[in-house]
Parts: sequence; C-alpha cells; structure tokens
Amino acid sequence: MSAALLASSGGVFFGLGIVYLAVLVFEIAALWKVFVKGDRPGWAAIIPFFNYYTLLKVVGRPGWWLILYFIPIVNIVIWIIVALDLAKSFDKSTGFGVGLIFLGFIFIPILGFGPAQYAGPYAAGPRAV
Repeated sequence: MSAALLASSGGVFFGLGIVYLAVLVFEIAALWKVFVKGDRPGWAAIIPFFNYYTLLKVVGRPGWWLILYFIPIVNIVIWIIVALDLAKSFDKSTGFGVGLIFLGFIFIPILGFGPAQYAGPYAAGPRAV
C-alpha cells in the first residue's frame, strides 16, 4: 500500500469517528431530556445499566426487570414492552411505540426534544386525567 492511501484512509476513519461521537452525544442528550421530562435525573442517561433502570422507572415497570435485559431473546421482548410503555407514558400512539422499537435512535430525540409531555408511568396502572 502506498503512504497516500494509508493517510487518506486514516482521515476517513477519523472523520467517521467524529460523526459517531457527535451522534452519540446527541442521543445521550435526547435520553437526558426524556428522563428530565419523566421526573428522573437527567444524568442517569450517561450511567451504564442505571439508564435502563431509570427507563424502567419512567414507564412504571419494576426495577427487577433490569435482570431480564441480560437474558437472550427475553431482552428483545422486554425492549418491545418498555418501548410501547414509553410511548404510552408520553401519550403517544402504538405506532409511535413501534417507531421506538425499530428506530429508537430517531424516536427518542423526538420524545426528548419535541413537545411531548410526560403523562405519568403508563405501566403503573390507571392515571388520573
């Protein structure tokens, strides 16, 4: 390989790394806003595993469900349930919940930065309207 090819490929990887880092910061900020809207501390978005625990609390699921995220196949089912509950906790439709399931990197920022209002934990039971 020539030195010019190696140098240019290094620049491409550096550029991709910068884009990846920017997207990661944006997604963390979006989850931070979702937690703040859900009456939880926003800093929980940057703590591994605690962010899943906090998300479970936002939607009204028990904290022990965090263990279920570590079981293969079950974790997919749990994410589907939590995503649908998250949509309902913000008074969004089931279609929005499906969007959270398949395109969470797009729909989480819509919840966080959009006009969505937290209506309370959906899974906790009936809410006073």
